Amino acid sequence: MKYAIFLAGLAAVFLLAFLVSNDRKKIKYKPILIMLVLQFIFTYLLLNTTVGLTVIKGISALFEKLLGYAADGVNFVFGGLANEASMPFFLNVLLPIVFISVLIGIAQHFKILPFIIKYIGLGLSKVNGLGKLESYNAVASAVFGQSEVFISVKKLLGHLPKHRLYTLCTSAMSTVSASILGAYMTMIDPKYVITALVLNLFGGFIIANIINPYEVKDDEDIIEIEEEKQTFFEMLGEYIMDGFKVAVIVGAMLLGFVALISMINDVFNMAFGMTFQTMLGYVFAPIAFLVGIPWAEAVSAGTIMATKLVSNEFVAMMDLGKVSEGMSERTIGIVSVFLVSFANFSSIGIITGAVKGLHEEQGNAVARFGLKLLYGATLVSILSAAIAGLFL
Repeated sequence: MKYAIFLAGLAAVFLLAFLVSNDRKKIKYKPILIMLVLQFIFTYLLLNTTVGLTVIKGISALFEKLLGYAADGVNFVFGGLANEASMPFFLNVLLPIVFISVLIGIAQHFKILPFIIKYIGLGLSKVNGLGKLESYNAVASAVFGQSEVFISVKKLLGHLPKHRLYTLCTSAMSTVSASILGAYMTMIDPKYVITALVLNLFGGFIIANIINPYEVKDDEDIIEIEEEKQTFFEMLGEYIMDGFKVAVIVGAMLLGFVALISMINDVFNMAFGMTFQTMLGYVFAPIAFLVGIPWAEAVSAGTIMATKLVSNEFVAMMDLGKVSEGMSERTIGIVSVFLVSFANFSSIGIITGAVKGLHEEQGNAVARFGLKLLYGATLVSILSAAIAGLFL
């Protein structure tokens, strides 16, 4: 039964992508099949083998240590502000982003990250049927984030045709930045965070190959990575401030979204006898069922999935923590994988703003295909959740 549901879910994702394809005749099925097989292999290794669990435990232990160092800084500045034994979300989950951002800056300054990103991107371009720039951008998005990544290729933005720009934006929205991985790992099991990162990387290429197929000529496929010359301490200052800005922005968005959802839930409860999130849960229940969640848990899981789409992944992860005791471990795993991406309505504005700040015309182009961008990135999340469900 599990395999039949997975095949139905996989067929549904591919059909939904196929229906909005820009050019169905140009879809390259071989790269799609190769990447699907790679997703199966990596998911099995990460979730069901000793090697995979060792890797995940190692990464988890590393981030746990890094968060411990970050806590030293937070406690020095804010020690005594919080009540004893309490766990303020902003201090313990968001502020450590500052320290992780600093580490990314150091790796960038000493040319470690550019080397890794460039050559992983080149390797991926051999199997994904897309260009070197698209492959580079997908890996870079998983490090820098959905808005910052465009700075690294800003010289190329004005020369990119709209179809290539769509693929770059899909990668940016389908992944998550390394600076907030630690924050996610305090809210959901690290093994699901790592698994989702790998699945979304390949899933973004798969969906882009269906929705937005095209050929890239060799003379068009040039990667120019924008690098600013800074001293070490200039870089430290910049990344510290960038990390703090991200923490404050996420905190502000959480404050606004949680308050707004609370108000809307109250209004819907008075008008219809059910909350807005519960209503969304019924809408998303079939999707939850198709990714492998038992029907008995489909509405509650669908509510969390819908919450992520209309607000953001942090709000959804907080809600998952509140209801997880009533869910099976398999359902928690599938939903957790679905949540690890930037695919939500607010990301349309974030990416549009980032591109528009670098190139006005291209930013307007992103705004025009914004809904289709979110549609594709959401299909990536559904595909990742379905594959995770197959191995849980």
